[in-house]
This record gives sequence, C-alpha cells and structure tokens, in this order.
Amino acid sequence: MGLHVSSHPLVLHKLALLRRVESEPKKFRELVREISQFLVYEATADMPLAPYTIQTPLGSMEGHAIGARIGLIPILRAGLGMVEPVIDLLPTAHVWHLGLYRDHNSLEPVTYYNKLPAQPDIDVCLILDPMLATGGSAVAAVDILKAWGAAKIKFLGLIAAPEGVERLQNAHPDVEIHLAALDERLNEQGYIVPGLGDAGDRQFGT
Repeated sequence: MGLHVSSHPLVLHKLALLRRVESEPKKFRELVREISQFLVYEATADMPLAPYTIQTPLGSMEGHAIGARIGLIPILRAGLGMVEPVIDLLPTAHVWHLGLYRDHNSLEPVTYYNKLPAQPDIDVCLILDPMLATGGSAVAAVDILKAWGAAKIKFLGLIAAPEGVERLQNAHPDVEIHLAALDERLNEQGYIVPGLGDAGDRQFGT
C-alpha cells in the first residue's frame, strides 16, 4: 500500500534512455524533466478540487481549481532537476530546499541545509529526489517535515531500490511513494543496481 510504480509506456521508454551511459548531462537533464512531469501527473490524481465560475466565449460555466496548497521539497542537489518541470505544472506551488548528503562511510544522511519557514502554510508536501537508495535521506526529510508540522507528504523519485522503499515504508507508512522504476537491489557502496549511477553527477557533469 502506498507504493506506485509507473507502467506508462512513455515513462518506460524515457527511463531506458535516461539509464544509458551514453546520455550526456544535457540529454540526462531533459529526460529527468520529462519523467518528472509524468510522475507528478500521476501523484496528483487525488488532489481535491475547488469549483468556481468561469466565463467562456459562449457563456459561463463551473470550472475547477486545485483545492490544496502544495509545497515542493527538493533534496539537494539531485532533486533540483525535478523542480522546474514540476512547478511548470503546479505554478502556484511553494518551493523549499533541504540539503542532505549521504556519508560515504556510514551511508547515513547528514543534514546541512534547511530553509523551511517557521510555520507550514501548505496542505501537501511533495519530496523530490531522483533516487531512493538506502532510504536514509528520504526518511530524514520526512522526519524534518513532520516535525515542522506537514500534514500530508508524498515522495516522488525516478528509481528506487527495494531496501530504500522498505525503510521509508517502515518509518513512515503514511507517505505515498511514486516511482518510475523499482530496481533489483543496492550494491556494497549503496548504489542502486542496475540504476543509472549518481543522479547528481550525471545531471551536472561532475
């Protein structure tokens, strides 16, 4: 429950291109953008609507607007590539950044940046991070958001390992997880196999 792995043909097509070692940073960023828009489309299917009257060239009618205040929380740095495509679809969303990195020895997350406002003024938080590997950063991000007062949280990622999904679900079973793919496993260095390597390095050419 709460785990959604996309089976859309376009997502699967673009995901194969994203994984290829030949995809240079420019192409990689374009594919991250396209897949992210498919994911947010699926993740927002249950958003509440608020009716209001609009005027068309031929008369008035009842239209609909998103009835929830949405916050985007990209996990730095790899999550940055998912912000612009998501905010293109949700232009009124707020954006707050969380800086988390994985210690290469312990594989545990370290928080180095947090610019959340004093009080939450949104209804739904969408955590954006391309990879859900060990799950440490995702769990830490949800911990921070819940302590802040976030009521509803969803995680959007491109690729996950079963270990990361299990860790996030065990720690926060109320958080929905939306993915483009669920891969085989983690290797000894904590990378997803077959995965795509380091999403941050591949986006930014580092």
